[in-house]
Amino acid sequence: MLQSRAKAAFSPDMNESQFERVLNNVARLAVVGIGFAVLLTMLQVGQVFLAPVTLAIVIGLMFGPVADRLESWHVPPALAAGVVVLLLLGVIAGFATLFAVPLSEWVARAPIIWAKLQDQLANLREPLESIGEFQAQIGSVLGSGEAMAVTVEDGSAVTGVAMLAPAILAQIAIFLASLYFFVATRDHIRMSVLSMCVTRRMRWRTAHVFRDVEFKVSRFLLTVTMINLCVGTAVTLAMWAIGMPSPLLWGAMAAVLNYVPYVGQAIMISVLLAVGLGTQTDLLAILLPVICYASINFLEGQLFTPHFIGRTLTLNPFLIFLSITFWIWAWGPVGALVAVPSLLIAQSIIANALPSKPVKPRRPVRRTRQMSDRDILLANAAQVIREQRQDENSEEEQRKQERMEPPRGTAPTGVKPSAG
Repeated sequence: MLQSRAKAAFSPDMNESQFERVLNNVARLAVVGIGFAVLLTMLQVGQVFLAPVTLAIVIGLMFGPVADRLESWHVPPALAAGVVVLLLLGVIAGFATLFAVPLSEWVARAPIIWAKLQDQLANLREPLESIGEFQAQIGSVLGSGEAMAVTVEDGSAVTGVAMLAPAILAQIAIFLASLYFFVATRDHIRMSVLSMCVTRRMRWRTAHVFRDVEFKVSRFLLTVTMINLCVGTAVTLAMWAIGMPSPLLWGAMAAVLNYVPYVGQAIMISVLLAVGLGTQTDLLAILLPVICYASINFLEGQLFTPHFIGRTLTLNPFLIFLSITFWIWAWGPVGALVAVPSLLIAQSIIANALPSKPVKPRRPVRRTRQMSDRDILLANAAQVIREQRQDENSEEEQRKQERMEPPRGTAPTGVKPSAG
């Protein structure tokens, strides 16, 4: 009776506190949503500045071990940063050389390839005509008999390039300058950030963030670069073996596009399929380049990448796809290059800012022959929940017993406390 009255007396306060808790949670979510919207706006507005600076930081983390090796040979940091920039320019010039000559040949052959593509797609004329007739019927039913007027503004490609050239040159200059100063002053940046940490635990976690970011990003990018060079070499040899024109071009393109997971492979397959349709007539000859590239990419993704990169650097494919689509939407091709490194940086920050212990039961479930990996994982998770519930119940019973026991130094009425 008394307990029911107490619950009735405290129920309004409990409901009010619960309502306030809900309001606080909604307010926090609203603040997070507003912050995310502001972040998206800043990424879009500041693309000209933020995109080259972010790419410079990622490339600087990649070439950090190179600069460290040069500095270990008593090379000044400023000179080591200059060597890193020159090395990057040399790599870009080498790839541009591989692309230039074969690409110019394919550009010269573009009209012939387009004519052959039209011949290959001639069989689709009847379906397209039927679609056009269906569209005309829909237009007559909806009463929109008048044709849509399209106005094309007068302009030329030269004018467009002339308008974009200053912005592109400015972004290149910002990228090179940011890369140089980041590599030359990365130790000073680390020490400045650590000096702003007020507690020892914060300094320890921040130092581990720097260490993990440099290790993961540099290891990932350098390993992926070596794998991509091997993929490019394999694609070049495969295209040369099947008689595909300009095998160096396809190998270099495969190596570059392999930096962008999923999207780069889709682009490469589409290009090879289009070139096959434009240069070959036999179905096997059209599909053979795509089959060779897909086979090489499958072996790379299933065997070499997991072996050399390891399971510690593997990411959820769905998160990788979301990151690539988001950064391509925000920054275009530059965003595609920084998508995966940004995930690694975010993973390092979250892992050190919110450290978590692996959840394992004290008494793991014994695995049987009928149990799969998913079954054993769910069974152990259920075992952990049961153990936590038992711990909570035992703690609650212990607190009840402590409340029932009299305080120390006192005794019940009529009982003399024992002496000594």
